[in-house]
Amino acid sequence: MNLINPSAPGAPGGPVGAPTAIVTGAAGGIGVQVARTLAARGLTVAAVDKDAGRLTETVEKLTADGLAVSAFAADVTSGAAADDVVEAVERALGPVEYLVNAAGVLRVGEVSGYRDADWHDTFAVNATGVFLMSRAAVRRMTGRGRGAIVTVASNAAGTPRTEMAAYAASKAAAVMFTKSLGLEVARYGVRCNIVAPGSTDTPMLTSMWTDEYGPRGTVEGRPEAFRVGIPLGRIGRPEHVADAVDFLLSDRAAHITLHELTVDGGAGLGA
Repeated sequence: MNLINPSAPGAPGGPVGAPTAIVTGAAGGIGVQVARTLAARGLTVAAVDKDAGRLTETVEKLTADGLAVSAFAADVTSGAAADDVVEAVERALGPVEYLVNAAGVLRVGEVSGYRDADWHDTFAVNATGVFLMSRAAVRRMTGRGRGAIVTVASNAAGTPRTEMAAYAASKAAAVMFTKSLGLEVARYGVRCNIVAPGSTDTPMLTSMWTDEYGPRGTVEGRPEAFRVGIPLGRIGRPEHVADAVDFLLSDRAAHITLHELTVDGGAGLGA
């Protein structure tokens, strides 16, 4: 087993018969809010993250609130680990109905000075991780004739960003992979969609701020970096993204697949 910890602390499952959802990148940022939102809707959530310590702390907080969330520590950049964690989740919690690819990393820098390792790490998590987890999940979903996948990408996948070439490219790869996968598995009743956030109040965003002007520059834009700002005049919150993910997984979106839902307050100008 390549799992760091396949055990499931906290609540072993939700209501009897509740569907099971895997959420990657669940130890912080958008991932933890997605886990909370889905569990609050009554799903049984398998929270997956490479950081076993932070994952355990996160799941303990969620279960203390009475939510059915269990921790499965795994590295989504490993094909064996992806297969193992999906198998472990199904063994512990039941058939996986939903997968949310929310794991992501950001390494900023101009291309001329960008390190090989940062490029490889960015693609390993943001693109290869989406491929590996999705492959492991659809192998089971297609046989059952149901299931839904949502990949959390970025508005940077369609709008160039200075010092974010690797991130933007990796998210663009994840977007087109998810749409192509959705085309392949539609005949089995499996839907694949994308949520593309813009600037969202998470540690990933704040890590890019170097002074007190950071939040203002994000909202108002930075002409020197060719950023137009956020037309709605506010930074997004993780729950905005989680609500969009929840919608695309739900029966309210039963006839929606291959779709990209942008949640960025208009920052990408509809791109």
